[in-house]
Amino acid sequence: MASAATTAAVIVAAGRGLRAGGEVAKQWQDLAGRPVAAWAVAAFQDAPQIGRVVLVLPPDEMARAAAFPGVEAVAGGETRDASVRAGLEALEGTGVTRVLIHDAARPMVSRQVIGDVVTALEASQGAAPALEVSDALWRGAEAVVTGTEDRTGLYRAQTPQGFDFAAILAAHRAHLGGAADDVEVARAAGIKVVMVPGEERNLKLTRPGDFARAEALMGAAMDIRTGNGFDVHAFGPGDRVVLCGVAVPHDRGLQGHSDADVGMHAVTDALYGALAEGDIGRHFPPSDPQWRGADSAVFLRHAAARCAERGYRIANLDLTLICEHPKVGPHAAEMAAKMADHLGIAPDRVSVKATTSERLGFTGREEGIAALATATLIRP
Repeated sequence: MASAATTAAVIVAAGRGLRAGGEVAKQWQDLAGRPVAAWAVAAFQDAPQIGRVVLVLPPDEMARAAAFPGVEAVAGGETRDASVRAGLEALEGTGVTRVLIHDAARPMVSRQVIGDVVTALEASQGAAPALEVSDALWRGAEAVVTGTEDRTGLYRAQTPQGFDFAAILAAHRAHLGGAADDVEVARAAGIKVVMVPGEERNLKLTRPGDFARAEALMGAAMDIRTGNGFDVHAFGPGDRVVLCGVAVPHDRGLQGHSDADVGMHAVTDALYGALAEGDIGRHFPPSDPQWRGADSAVFLRHAAARCAERGYRIANLDLTLICEHPKVGPHAAEMAAKMADHLGIAPDRVSVKATTSERLGFTGREEGIAALATATLIRP
């Protein structure tokens, strides 16, 4: 049985998408607060069966890759066939044995569909989701019905379309081009493709009206959770404090069982809280000596992994550090970037700011630092 480490996804986002209207291609247009392509990429990054994601971009838009940490970007070609082949060629020699090819314009692909395609590849060289045609089919010309067609045995094709990697790469190398999708390329090479159930919500955005329909479907199904985290650490001997993974020079240090990173602790507890999974102490008991002096990034990454395992995406983190000194402002951007890197999300989804307590309370007396965090999780 193949593993996630040998299963990759190629997401094709190199098209121009003119029928959707707008000033930019449809895959870069906004959908519920994110670019369309970002939803598609996140679906595969969150899928436990997928170990590697390749994003195929227009050659003149490779700078967009910066918005997709953890994803390998490849320049596409003039046609979809050429773009898919470019993505496949980038995977040759990497140990990948199975690949799922997906259109970035299908932003609402579910874990179920991805999992069903991967499972089907255990017994077949090709698999793809499909929906049986249920509407009557007409032929027409000049807005007049000219005939009907039998819909028996007809299906609507969807992506991701999955294949044995070596087989589909060879098929694309041999194909002359012009195929409607990768199933057509595969069948031309004699590859048997089995069908798995598709989903109505796995729609392809093609025209302007599709965006409103997609947002309505996303709003109806989306699971949004919010969690809060609060932590306090007292000052003690030392010459620096570690806040959000950044060492900030100070005439004292923070005291704690681990590295006393009050910022990361608050954010970690906010993530656990959004999942209703307790706090750091539940997962990493302070009574356990192995966590003494531990890097708090271990706790943060564990919380992020729990979010991914349960199908949630981290939409936003907001952290406030409460102290008189040291001054956080000069280091806030580095702190946000550090935590974003540990969490595998874009830095613009992490807010780090600071305030004082106007000389009131223990923080006002400079006895320690407090931190308050809020996390928002989304599961499409």
